[in-house]
Amino acid sequence: QVQLVESGGGLVQAGGSLRLSCVASGSRISTYTMGWLRQAPGKERELVAIDTYGFIKNYSDSVKDRFVISRDKTKSTVYLQMNRLKPEDTAVYYCAARPRTAGVWSSWGQGTQVTVSS
Repeated sequence: QVQLVESGGGLVQAGGSLRLSCVASGSRISTYTMGWLRQAPGKERELVAIDTYGFIKNYSDSVKDRFVISRDKTKSTVYLQMNRLKPEDTAVYYCAARPRTAGVWSSWGQGTQVTVSS
């Protein structure tokens, strides 16, 4: 099972950018579907970006055209580049992994806080 550690969260003004990183260990990420999810206070966890096979990428409507998910297999790292941030993007962001044939996220990072001020 893969272990995940996120970093890169912080406080940013609306309109700014942040890049989150998720370093994987214990297994090759090339065999996993990788995703970024977020949870804001009082709200359900939301899938914002998913990367399958390293080149099939999908985004939630709320972040499409602003966020970009990518992976660097040589560094076993998955990134989430977040641009044009909005206050409603404020949440704890989690990196997650699941085997390609699985429908459930099997590995989670500890989460990193992103706060966007208006």
